[in-house]
Amino acid sequence: MSSTHNPKSFTTEMKSADPDILNRSMGVWNSFTLGFAVVSPVVGLYAIVGVQTNVTGGGWFAALVICLIMQLLVATVYAELSSQFPIAGGAYKWARQLGGTITGQYAGAIYVCSTIAMLTTTAYTGGIWLAILFDSPSETGIMMVFWGAIFLLMCMLLNLAHVNVFKSIIALGVYAEIIGSFGIALLLFFFFREHPFSELFQHLGSGTVPDKLSAFLAALAIAGWAFIGFDACSTTSEETHQPKRMVPRAIFFALGAVGTVVVFNSSALILSFDHDTLAKTSATFDPITPLVTTHFGSWIEKPFLIIVVVAFLACGASVVKYTSRIVFSMAREGNMPSILSHVTASKAPHNAILFTVFLAGMGLLFGLNDQAVATIIAFGTGGLYAMFSMTTGVGLYTRLTGRWDPALGELKLGIWGLIINIIAFAWSLFELINIAWPRTYLTSPDAPWWQIWAVPLVLSVILTATTLSILIRRNK
Repeated sequence: MSSTHNPKSFTTEMKSADPDILNRSMGVWNSFTLGFAVVSPVVGLYAIVGVQTNVTGGGWFAALVICLIMQLLVATVYAELSSQFPIAGGAYKWARQLGGTITGQYAGAIYVCSTIAMLTTTAYTGGIWLAILFDSPSETGIMMVFWGAIFLLMCMLLNLAHVNVFKSIIALGVYAEIIGSFGIALLLFFFFREHPFSELFQHLGSGTVPDKLSAFLAALAIAGWAFIGFDACSTTSEETHQPKRMVPRAIFFALGAVGTVVVFNSSALILSFDHDTLAKTSATFDPITPLVTTHFGSWIEKPFLIIVVVAFLACGASVVKYTSRIVFSMAREGNMPSILSHVTASKAPHNAILFTVFLAGMGLLFGLNDQAVATIIAFGTGGLYAMFSMTTGVGLYTRLTGRWDPALGELKLGIWGLIINIIAFAWSLFELINIAWPRTYLTSPDAPWWQIWAVPLVLSVILTATTLSILIRRNK
């Protein structure tokens, strides 16, 4: 690794850094709701239920629980780091401070590209739900991109509005998810359950993947899609009151709450419907609404759609904020144009917000080609697991070499911190490889080779471009 600073000087360095410091307007509840909205039980559940049932056939519940437990260990490393280094940019800034400027540049490039892909994916799918809510056709690529752009514009306006407006919408999204999705799941679980609990572990390998081992590995890869985004709490540390204490709590609360809801809602769906019905609806874009209306009647369809749209909107607006703070932090360090580090009189990084939305809007254009947009969707998750691997890896390396002393942070785990860090790094690396592994059954039958290899190809392009940028800047 490249040279690094003394971690003890981190706080001093931040105080003497660029004067464009963000406004501390968020309490632990706001930080929690931001993380909750980014991870989003509704968005996560819609992302995995149909694909899991179609690919694995069933029996993916165990993989979901394992993935949540392992991601909680990753979140613990993030909580340790944020309890000592609470600064905008989160994992990018930690990589730069602990691993050196070059490590930070690679981390920043991967982080921004991954979260932009995540935002593009959220806008694309959220736009489709917006179109469904207003009974507008969205079958063609042009219409999908149009509605995605409308959705992205709404997310941008929420970020440019007064901070209280943003916080209110995010809180509304959380309430909608808890009352709507979790409430419906409770009713399904207690009043419409048709199967014994053993059904949660049945039918593995009866989908497009014939053998159980491959199906289980695929289930782990797909489950990973549901538990990303908790790191949003750390990227907004500079806007949180008492961040060394509050941000770690928000990280745990956000992932723990979302994980509990996703696991419970998944079990409620599996236990309330027969396998053939689940398999049939999983072939459609919306695998859940038909299931819900089956038990509750058609009257619930519109209210349920509103809940879904509000959840997606809260998620999209939160991802804009999450990503723009990484852009802001990189610009403040000189790794992006300095204009992106400017803040308004209210200490909001509007330039970074506009730039983030612009890039995601450019990404939406790939939606004109179904194969191209599938590549963005695949990379969004793979890139974030690359970031998890880098963060836990840098944390482990600097912990073992004495460059990082976790005892200086507010969260003190002692030897358990090292054990958790080792397991979290091993898991992140395994899951990155598992997600990036070329699987033809996760793509359309006529998908080109570059779509099957999307994650390693895009990561290679980012790393190559970053290397060239470093070399060019060094030779100037």
